[in-house]
Amino acid sequence: MYGISRIGRVASARSGRRPSRSAAVGLALAAATVAALTTGCSMQDAICGGGEYPVMTIGGTGSACVPDDEDSPKGYVRYPKGKVPEHVDDKWDVYWRTHSVDKDGRIIEVPAGS
Repeated sequence: MYGISRIGRVASARSGRRPSRSAAVGLALAAATVAALTTGCSMQDAICGGGEYPVMTIGGTGSACVPDDEDSPKGYVRYPKGKVPEHVDDKWDVYWRTHSVDKDGRIIEVPAGS
């Protein structure tokens, strides 16, 4: 009796039936959903995929994703520590739409339409 809990075996013995396979699948799906919601998993789109890190254009609001084992391309820089966007529309993604880093590494406000 693989995959049937002790409670399931007792209930089955009393009713004379085994729990259906679809009920077991439904319970597993419900448990996975509850686990995802309670562990803080986000349903938002990630800024970059696994094995990549986000970079921004120097002096502008452009961005890109770079493989972890590569340096930032010319004209791009890593986001300042602690201010890295992780998901689309998160706090830092929204912030960097109007801010950038200048050639000296200072955070600057970018004029609208730039």
